[in-house]
This record gives sequence, C-alpha cells and structure tokens, in this order.
Amino acid sequence: MAAHSQIEAITARIVERSKPRRERYLDQVRSAVSRGPHRAVLSCGNLAHGFAACSPADKADLAADVVPNLGIITAYNDMLSAHQPYETFPAIIREAAREVGGVAQVAGGVPAMCDGVTQGQPGMELSLFSRDAIAMAAGIGLSHNMFDAAVFLGICDKIVPGLVIAALTFGHLPAVFIPAGPMTSGLPNDEKSRIRQLYAEGKVGRAELLDAESKSYHGPGTCTFYGTANSNQMLMEIMGFHMPGASFINPGTPLRDALTKEAAKRALAITAIGNEFTPAGEMIDERSIVNGVVGLHATGGSTNHTLHLVSMARAAGIHLTWQDISELSDIVPLLARVYPNGLADVNHFHAAGGMGFLIKQLLKAGLIHDDVRTVFGHGLEAYTIEAKLDAAGSIVRQPAPEESGDAKVLAKAEAPFQPNGGLKMLTGNLGKAVIKISAVKPERHVIEAPAIVFHDQQELQDAFKRGDLNRDFIAVMRFQGPKSNGMPELHRLTPPLGVLQDRGYKVALVTDGRMSGASGKVPAAIHVTPEASDSGPIARIQDGDLIRLDASRGTLEVLVDAAEFSTRTPASANLEQNEFGMGRELFAIFRKNAGTADNGASVFA
Repeated sequence: MAAHSQIEAITARIVERSKPRRERYLDQVRSAVSRGPHRAVLSCGNLAHGFAACSPADKADLAADVVPNLGIITAYNDMLSAHQPYETFPAIIREAAREVGGVAQVAGGVPAMCDGVTQGQPGMELSLFSRDAIAMAAGIGLSHNMFDAAVFLGICDKIVPGLVIAALTFGHLPAVFIPAGPMTSGLPNDEKSRIRQLYAEGKVGRAELLDAESKSYHGPGTCTFYGTANSNQMLMEIMGFHMPGASFINPGTPLRDALTKEAAKRALAITAIGNEFTPAGEMIDERSIVNGVVGLHATGGSTNHTLHLVSMARAAGIHLTWQDISELSDIVPLLARVYPNGLADVNHFHAAGGMGFLIKQLLKAGLIHDDVRTVFGHGLEAYTIEAKLDAAGSIVRQPAPEESGDAKVLAKAEAPFQPNGGLKMLTGNLGKAVIKISAVKPERHVIEAPAIVFHDQQELQDAFKRGDLNRDFIAVMRFQGPKSNGMPELHRLTPPLGVLQDRGYKVALVTDGRMSGASGKVPAAIHVTPEASDSGPIARIQDGDLIRLDASRGTLEVLVDAAEFSTRTPASANLEQNEFGMGRELFAIFRKNAGTADNGASVFA
C-alpha cells in the first residue's frame, strides 16, 4: 500500500532538505565500496597481524581473500543485565560463519553503561556522551579494514544509537544488529512505581524499596518497561537492521540462539562477495528514518530518540528535525500501551502480536514506507510475521495475526488508543522543547503556574521533604543541558512530582535536561534549547514568573513582559562540582563541543 499523503510529503521535505549532505555521504560510501573492503589492500605485515590468533583454516581463508570476514562489535559486559547474554554470542556467530564458509572475528568492544545504575549519580553525566564515545570505539574496531560486513551486539540506551552512528559512518559495509532480548516478566511495573512513590512519601523504607526493585530487575535481558532500550529494539526492526521477528525474544532460549545464527549468516550473505550486496549507507535512507519515527510514535517510545534519531540520521547525511518528528506525531496514532503508557511490559506486547502485528497495522494504514531495503531484502512486508522454531529447530516465519492477542496492549490502526503519538515539539519565548504526553491525562495537557527554579535535583528533593512544594507550580530545573553537565536524566524528580500531582496540585517540569523513556504522568517540557549554559531564555526565569505549558497548542512561554524579560541578566551556576569525579574530567571536551539538543546534542554535529 502507498504511504499516507502526509507521510509522503514529510518524507519528500526531508529528502529535499538533506540533498547536499546526503549526496556527499553517498559519494563517500560508493568511493569506499570501490576501494574494498578486501584484505588485498593490506600489506603482508598488516594481514599477518590481523589473523595471527585465528585457526589455521581461518588464516588460509583470509590469506586467500576468497571468503567473507565478519567483524563483531560487541557491547558485552556482565554487569548490565541486557548485555550479559552477549558473552556467548561470538562463539555462536563464529560457528554460524564457518557453516556458510565464512570467518568471524571480534573486531572490538565498546563501553556500555547502565542509566539504571547511574540514575541520580555523578556517572549519569557521562551517559549521553557515551553514545558518541561508543560510535568512536566501534569505528576504531572497524578501522582495521579486515571486514566485509559487521554485526553489532548492543541493546541499551546510548549503545544502539552509538553503534548505528558507527555502522552508517562505515556505510560501505553491510550491518546487522543482533538483539539479546528482554528479561522475563518480574514484579509488575505499576507495583514497582507504587513502591517508589510510597518511598518518596516516607511510607516504606529502603529495604522494601530494594526488594521491589530487585523483583523488577531480576535476570538477564533488558528491563521490561518501554524505555529507551526497548525503543531501540523496535527501531532496529522497523528500520530493517534486525532479522524479522528478532527484537523481543527472551535470552537463553533456543529461538534466540537460532536467530543469532541466522543473523550472522545473513550478514555474510549480503557482502560485496555475494549477489545481494547491501551496504548499510545505501540501505538506510530517508524512508527508513521516517519509518523509525513513525514506529516511535505508534508505540509511545522514548523521548531520548528526539536526540538519537536526529544524530543517527545525520550519520547517513539525512537532516531530520524536531518539527518533522512533531508533525509525524500528529498523524500517527498510538497503537501500543506498554508501561509507562500502560500496565503491560514488553513481553506482554510481544505476546499480543508484537512487532509483526504493529508493522502490519502501520502498513495497512499507509503510515510507513514498504518500499525500503532491509538486511532481509526489499520491503517491510517481510516483517509482518512471527518467528518460531519448527520441530527440527529451524526458524519458520508465520504471518502476524490479524487480531490483537490483547486489545488492552495492542490496538488496530482504525481503533487506536489515541489519535496521535503524543510526542510533540513545544515552541515559544523559552525556545524549543519536546514533551511526551501519551501517559499524561488530557486535563493536564495545559499547565499555567508560577515557576520555582532549581539548579540541582537534590534542591527539589529537599524542598519536597520540607513541605515547601505543596502548591501549584512549574519546576524549572536548569543547567542540566549537554554543555552544563552532559544532560543527565532526571528520574529522581518523578516520584516527588508524582506525589504532588496525586495530592491535587497542578505541577509540571521545564528543563534543559532529559527524562527519557520513563517520562510518565507528570507534564514535562524537556530538552529545552538554547540551554541555560548557552544563556538561553530558561536562564532568565525567576521564582514566581508565570509559565504556561500548553501541549495542546505546542507552546511553552513565560508570561512576563517581553521588554522586562529581555533585559534580565541570565543566571549563572557553579558547575565546578560537575567537572571532576567518576570520569567527568575526561569528558570536558565533550561538554565544551556538544551541539544543541535539537541537533542531537552530539559532538559530531
């Protein structure tokens, strides 16, 4: 089915805007293709170093330059539950490569940090910048020019976007992303949230809180709520980087291992040595990017991707803007209710029909482009399936169901949970921001209240505990942008603001920081740009200023006389405490050179 006319129009606009940069990028990709990749360009000394640790058979194959060599970029570590399963993947991939006459080598490892561990801690100030560090680390691994294709083992928040940036920077190589899957369901997310709120109110202690958290995050795999990590997996499938049906299969299962082997074999099948050459830079185009944005809206995905998708697109020479994202949100209905937008987790989403059902619905409604290239071939129709194992242990793909397995979790396009994706751009005299309202009740879409200004999460926590916040207000949390302190997520604000909202007060948050995929029931204008450290208007807000956040109209304004507001001296903040400790001194160059939030907050912009 042809794409919706408005989808086509937005896509065409992105194509036209991107032309100069995209054409330069494709010229570079094609030039790199013409020069390789093959081992023949390496000297004998280069090559000997490159396969010194291989088996004799693999050495012979690589020396002859007649078999494809698969580079593995891995984000494995065994502290992160989502990445722990990757420990065994290289062995599975090597075996799969040998079965089809290829070779596989681990090309390099990249860092993978957990926002759940660093939440509210100094290490969180490295989190966003780790995306660009991951891209560079993956680039180092692939720079040896030993590889005909690459597979990427990564799953969580900044890791996948960083790996995508690297894959598109090395766009002359085919690239397949291999997920590890979500952990099995534990304590329901709404119960975990309830315990967190009780802890914020002082009604339960740390022991009860830790018990609830441990029952929620209890085994290998991604966290089961629909945050950035699981939004990443949705994106990789709908953009065609995954094998069909691969995203949400639990780790440690026969189907998971079979899909991993299949992905490795497919990566070797689409190299320049074969007949289905699919370089990542040619495969991903403006239609692929639009499909990713549509999937994000249809599932109520992470606000972090207003940063990441912009940066990922730029790596392929494509200029995506917040305006594009916001306009697509107005068109795309919400088809999934997964926590924090509902009570279900990603395992329930998968059981209800998952990605196959979702993509089928979006295609039927003309909301995504079918005429795209993927690692599986041409067209997204091939992704409207469920992956299973037959009696012999081989992967079979069956058509996705026509009806949702749980109408409270997955809806049809003609009967959505809400008519839009709930992720909007806000504009006004405070600059630009984004807001996610898919979990915010309609009566809270417009908040007008006096500002209370904070420069630190702990300041708000302390004010809450003193009882100073029992009133209508908009919390302005500034100096949290990329240039200030790396733009940390501000999840410590969610429980106290949620408590105040439940007490009947009108509350909202305005910040140049992030809230990510856990953005929930409290209205939050985030990623405000220009940020306070760039002397943005947010730096001129004073306690008591009336602020109007209107998610319905898409506006964010301080209701102060314009002439008086413009003459105010921007506030300053002592950020020295953010410059040292937990590695923050190593990232000074990132803070200094970070781009604006609407350009992805990247050092590559």
